[in-house]
Amino acid sequence: MMKTIEMITEPNRRTVLAGMLGLGTIAVVPRFALAASDGETGAMAFDGDTVLVGGRTLRASADGGASWARREVPGQVLALATHRNRPGLVVAGLSTGGVAISGDGGATWRNGKAGLPAGGVTAIAIGSRDPDLIYAAIRGDGLYKSEDAGDTWALAMDRPWLDEAERDPLTLVSVDLETGMGGIWIYAGTELGLTRVPDCFCRWQDVQSGNAMDALVSGDVQPPENPLPEGRPVLSLASSPSVPDRLYAALPSGIWTSADGGVVWRQAAQEAASAIAVHPDDETYIAAIIGGEVKLSHDGGATWTATAAG
Repeated sequence: MMKTIEMITEPNRRTVLAGMLGLGTIAVVPRFALAASDGETGAMAFDGDTVLVGGRTLRASADGGASWARREVPGQVLALATHRNRPGLVVAGLSTGGVAISGDGGATWRNGKAGLPAGGVTAIAIGSRDPDLIYAAIRGDGLYKSEDAGDTWALAMDRPWLDEAERDPLTLVSVDLETGMGGIWIYAGTELGLTRVPDCFCRWQDVQSGNAMDALVSGDVQPPENPLPEGRPVLSLASSPSVPDRLYAALPSGIWTSADGGVVWRQAAQEAASAIAVHPDDETYIAAIIGGEVKLSHDGGATWTATAAG
């Protein structure tokens, strides 16, 4: 079954600190959070040729979806991340808090929790150039970073500020683009659309055309030419390691794809989608949860085939 969106309200880090310091009441803004209706299709990733689907368990298919093996995970999975240069590395964000880290494709796991606050991990990304660099978005709190493969964590940045409130990242991806600080951008999908931050963590900003770092310094913001539908939840993002400019996004309106780092988007599938992943060595091979089914495309989303696991 596909993920649904529900309204929940939780105190965030600022609310807790304000209460401790006697700073008065801070309004808690209702937010969207993702939950798999049956806990089985919460996230997707490729580990080499293997397609991974996370929920209450981790399902893995090494034969293009013809057969699936179940692997136990220490908690319900809200997010998954892998890395092209480290086969077998799987990082799972858990609904109960913390991350689970596997070095053998999900057969065994270790806990990566030191320094992370309580709260579900709504999104996970691994640094595109460094598999020891992991980012985790904590529900109601902020974006945390680990530089030692998940052993310890520290706050990297607050959540994106959109429409007068902080918004939880629903998905994260590290993208290797020349316009980023040091060549790296962290893209985030939220309930209100797409945003990104260079890995200097100076400021969340809209995706825009031209040299975005120059625009950040000058304050001259150029709007994207054909953005994702404005004000809509971006439930899942995927970047092609082989062609970093190629991005994919899963929205309630379908699958969208960009060939220029998110400036111009086109719709590749019109049925509601909740998760997406792209093969590390083939930017045209993508897996997605569309209409509640796990489907594969070998032509960048032009055509789709349902797998044995729906």
